[in-house]
Amino acid sequence: MTTAADETGKLPDGTVDAVVIGGGAAGLNGALMLARSRRSVVVIDGGTPRNAPAEGVHGLLGLDGTPPAELLRRGRAEVRRYGGLVVAGDVTAARPAAPSAGGDPRFAVTLAGGGTLRARRLLVATGLRDELPGIPGLDRHWGHGVVHCPYCHGWEVRDEPIGILAAGPASVHHALLFRQLTADLVYFTRGTELDEGTRERFAARGVRVVDTPVTEAVTGEDGGIAGVRLSDGQLLPRRVLAVATTLRARTEGLDGLGLPVRELPGGMGRHIAAGTAGATEVPGVWAAGNATDPMAQVGASAAAGALAGAHMNADLAAADTEAALAATRRGSTCV
Repeated sequence: MTTAADETGKLPDGTVDAVVIGGGAAGLNGALMLARSRRSVVVIDGGTPRNAPAEGVHGLLGLDGTPPAELLRRGRAEVRRYGGLVVAGDVTAARPAAPSAGGDPRFAVTLAGGGTLRARRLLVATGLRDELPGIPGLDRHWGHGVVHCPYCHGWEVRDEPIGILAAGPASVHHALLFRQLTADLVYFTRGTELDEGTRERFAARGVRVVDTPVTEAVTGEDGGIAGVRLSDGQLLPRRVLAVATTLRARTEGLDGLGLPVRELPGGMGRHIAAGTAGATEVPGVWAAGNATDPMAQVGASAAAGALAGAHMNADLAAADTEAALAATRRGSTCV
């Protein structure tokens, strides 16, 4: 992959208006809004998007089915068209630095290669990591035969024999959504509680409940899922397995910012806490996309990034005005 870092040969020496940590839909759309506002912006792209295993992005109006890599390629090109810089790399440290003389926030962002960026504002759009249950054979099918979102993958697996691997109370809702897509649905409780009322509702919808523990996801001769092996040795044929993953915001290298992290209900994972337009409790830092909204699809993540970018620009504009006013009062044109 050719990056702006390859083209320029070095990172900016001075302080840029914004550094965006994360080159997915949220980060790139935030950067696009900033660049179009004539802000100097650098995107740090770790190159490991959550949806990389998927064949296409779905539910995104006008772009439905676009391969994730192609969507991001277009996004990077658009950011660069307006003067933004997109750098391939990982952030190893991000922390507040000494503010300007007028009190405007400053940050230092260190990359794995040793380079350091200085910025006035940060947008954290690092996304999240899906943690699958520890069932042997499951990982290799992630994004294909093993899915999590009925809106992202449901149409593509319609009418297939689907198994729901229960992970907690949320899996009941999960099952009802996938039942809309197939008449052949099996719910594997995996030791989770399932009350009689829910079992009755499942029976009314033709959902079979299996309480025997799942020990393995079995791969078929065609390379896809053949079914699941139960603890009693039985192989129950399935072509697709749906599971609610544990969602963990990617916060590696960000400890120095002191961002508030909140646990999701029901042990579903954790996310970065953010308020209106992605503003965090740390002045000068915004968050957008799956890092703060784990359930957001690509379109919602992109929209959140755009909103955060617009609010960051407004914040910078206000700070620029205050600096200009202070300089005028000092009888100087220096900012």
